[in-house]
Amino acid sequence: MIFAILGAIVSILILLNRLANAGVDLGGLNPFLWHRRKKWKDKLEGNPIYQMDSSMDVVALYMLAVVKADGDITKEDKDHILSLFENEFNLSAKEASSLLISSSHLLGNGEEAQDNVQKVFEKSLPNFTESQIKSSQELIRKAAGNLEQRPQTSHKIIHDVEKAFKSTSKVQDW
Repeated sequence: MIFAILGAIVSILILLNRLANAGVDLGGLNPFLWHRRKKWKDKLEGNPIYQMDSSMDVVALYMLAVVKADGDITKEDKDHILSLFENEFNLSAKEASSLLISSSHLLGNGEEAQDNVQKVFEKSLPNFTESQIKSSQELIRKAAGNLEQRPQTSHKIIHDVEKAFKSTSKVQDW
């Protein structure tokens, strides 16, 4: 009986060795490796707005999202946002332009950022202080300008951002 069990184990090991030598990947059977690969694939293929952990980048994204809610951004809106970036974030003109370009690229058509505000803020929310939360809300409203002229989507974004901020409380400055 013992010889039969040992014989079966040796036969299985020899078979696995032959399969490995023949080029069959046996690593895919490892559940830990599979889980690690799946997490890496999800991170690699996922939307980068969910990986943002800088409070300034997230606020810049939503400043642009409020303005771009109806689809297009005018030259006046662009200049207004650039001046807000320069004045409020203390950036140079080149840095402000770079922030606008990267925010526009990350925003894309804006649907992902509009539909999943809480998920976008998830990584960066612990980095916000109480004063940054207040100034962020003001900045997003400033970027929107006259809200009566903005579409309903802009109002929804502002409301969702304010809702996302309700869960933190710290005190500090930018």
